[in-house]
Amino acid sequence: MAKTTLLVDNIALYQAALEGLELQKQRVEEQIRQVREVLSGRRVAAPQSEAAPAAAPSKKEKKVKVAPVAGKKRKRTLSEEARTRIAEAQKKRWETFRAAQSK
Repeated sequence: MAKTTLLVDNIALYQAALEGLELQKQRVEEQIRQVREVLSGRRVAAPQSEAAPAAAPSKKEKKVKVAPVAGKKRKRTLSEEARTRIAEAQKKRWETFRAAQSK
């Protein structure tokens, strides 16, 4: 009877170890994916951990620019005029939206 209990305890121990190893494997695979994205020049989102959720970035933080990879086009930048026109158009859309909501 003691032998059966010992066998059941070993099985539970192996199952717990397997779960822990699978969690580690998922973390490692996520880190590998992030490194590959960085190497390919794509922007990587911050990892979301179950234990500690990532805080929202503040507006004062600077964005890190990634050097363009050979063969890829650089990201286009907007002029100040274009940004102003876009902002005004967005404000106009919100005005119409809020006007429709208040009716």
